[in-house]
Amino acid sequence: MNYFTPEFLQFLRELPANNNRDWFHENKKHYEEFVKFPFEKFVTNLIEAFKNEGLAVGELTAKECIFRINRDIRFSQDKSPYKIHVSALIAPGGRKSMNSFGAYIELSGEHVRLYSGAYQPSPELLQQIRQKIYDEPERLQELISDKKFKQNFGEIRGEKNKRINKPFSEIIEKQHLILNKSFYYFKNYDPEIVLENDFIKQLIKDYKIIQPLNHYFEEAIL
Repeated sequence: MNYFTPEFLQFLRELPANNNRDWFHENKKHYEEFVKFPFEKFVTNLIEAFKNEGLAVGELTAKECIFRINRDIRFSQDKSPYKIHVSALIAPGGRKSMNSFGAYIELSGEHVRLYSGAYQPSPELLQQIRQKIYDEPERLQELISDKKFKQNFGEIRGEKNKRINKPFSEIIEKQHLILNKSFYYFKNYDPEIVLENDFIKQLIKDYKIIQPLNHYFEEAIL
């Protein structure tokens, strides 16, 4: 099923050079017709596809998962009022569950990405993840060495501490990821993939690749 038309990409490609309220309001009907409403339908069907595949997402609506396109500019030097992408987090709790190891989907005119992991976890969650890595460093290495994971997602990303306290510091040479302050991974797609009939099918297929890694981290917080 097609959810998006070329106008979806066109709007998002024109937005960076016209990131102001006047232009956006002049083109609001285009935004709603080609971006907002199609994206809501897409996310609704993606949630159902997750459920049909037995992927735990809870009882969610698209609106609970979709992030606003308006930027929070209160503490930012960049006063551009709008994000140049649309995004949603498919996870129990929706967009409020930023560290739930769900599926974060970001669509722009220049890229499409599927993210998962824990981005800037709380100190408590970070401690739990590091304890998991300390307890099972070899298992983590096996998961990130998986051929499909490396081909599609590459590696676990995130800023690192230069040093950490014992006992975690004892396994740095064995598993350097214990230094990470975030643990996330993503796959890039060509933006035109949004125009293909099997876009959701492809996302589900790729999300399944990272399920073993997600389960590993989820065990840390059970």
